[in-house]
Amino acid sequence: MKALQFLDKDKPEVSDIDVPQIAADEVLIAARSVGICHSDIELLEGRYIIPFEYPIIPGHEWAGEVVAVGDDVTDLKPGDRVVGECVIGEDHFGFSISGAIAEFFVARPEWLHKIPESIDYASAALIETFTVGYYALLEVGNVNAADTVAVLGAGPVGLVSTAAAAAMGATVVTIEPSEKRREAAIKLGATHAVAPDEAEALLSQLTDGAGPSVVVEASGNPKVMAEAIRIAGHGARLAFIGINVGDEASAPLGLIQSKALKIVGTIGSVGVWPDAIRFLERTGIDLSPLVTEEFDLEQAVEALSSSRDSSRNLKVQVRSTSTL
Repeated sequence: MKALQFLDKDKPEVSDIDVPQIAADEVLIAARSVGICHSDIELLEGRYIIPFEYPIIPGHEWAGEVVAVGDDVTDLKPGDRVVGECVIGEDHFGFSISGAIAEFFVARPEWLHKIPESIDYASAALIETFTVGYYALLEVGNVNAADTVAVLGAGPVGLVSTAAAAAMGATVVTIEPSEKRREAAIKLGATHAVAPDEAEALLSQLTDGAGPSVVVEASGNPKVMAEAIRIAGHGARLAFIGINVGDEASAPLGLIQSKALKIVGTIGSVGVWPDAIRFLERTGIDLSPLVTEEFDLEQAVEALSSSRDSSRNLKVQVRSTSTL
């Protein structure tokens, strides 16, 4: 079979390797759609945040079809459409163990969740990203039509946060410098999508000067993280989900107390996958505006290069139709 391998630092290759064998408690999956994440680029560049070893097959944002199950697996069968969590216990799928950018790969049943027929494979491969924003909004608590939500940053996580908050009934203002990403935010349900220099006036107008009741910081930029505190309304709930790996900026920390802010930091999405899948099914959220380019598995190295062009792409996916 074909698989994208990172043979060493900055050495990606589509290789021919054996189809993996499964144990009695494992499942063989045929990849259908796999998203390329910035974390995959960090892995290729040798700077990911957990220990790993080359060679490694990347890919943790995926949807696929069950093609074989081990003798001890009872609740899955060939033909089931599934997605899978990428961090389970000590294993980090696609990082510490090989991932999904391959014709076939091995998974454990406890990682997997069935997906309804109403969600196509390309959209299902975005569920991992969606759960991150969905989980943050659950942690903020009770987001509803009474809220004005400011989402800072319209990368993939900011955009799924926009979609989730809009589906919860909130008025959503997505703040993003890129016009293309602002357009995507509107397609995903944002009430308004504005450049940073326009945001404060609009938020004041929408809230009669009170400021947003919920702020989602999805950029990880330390200056924007400080801005999230500054623009929040009195008593606002803030979620910090943009990843910041150590950069710093001065911030008006006194406002946390004087405005009685409630701040949560979240990472990942443990425990919410079944709810997130039901939420997507019942609300009918269309995540397709996130997918800006697709490549066949044989073109996976080209897909990596394309994914680095953030001015052109939001989410690049690798697709496969292979069967045993």
